[in-house]
Amino acid sequence: MESASTFIDQKIKALGDWRGKTLAKVREIIHKADPEIVEEWKWRGTPVFSHGGIVCTGETYKDVVKMTFAKGAALKDPSRLFNSSLDGNVRRAIDIHEGDKINEAALKDLIRAAVALNLEGKNKPKPRRASSKRTG
Repeated sequence: MESASTFIDQKIKALGDWRGKTLAKVREIIHKADPEIVEEWKWRGTPVFSHGGIVCTGETYKDVVKMTFAKGAALKDPSRLFNSSLDGNVRRAIDIHEGDKINEAALKDLIRAAVALNLEGKNKPKPRRASSKRTG
């Protein structure tokens, strides 16, 4: 069985244009931001980057490479990278068009914040249930 990374490699190569180069660049930035990122291949061909849960996807369309952050609405975005899916309660996305310059430092910060948010939920102690023992 082929790995998700192999499928992503094949997708980048098959695109053969600016979208493939952009997806490859985004993938590189994601891995630089968090070397523990896990690559997955979901929903019939969508690259997914996870650490403690989904961080973001790397979708490609005719005119855009879209990075959708699963919990983007909960992330601070001081550099205002999010420019798509702004009305939702949970997700936020970055649409990258041909010729757009990627703010690598800001994107790395956003990826690290998304990972931290995922891990924060995993590290919280579970609430203890009140004892039902009777005394007396």
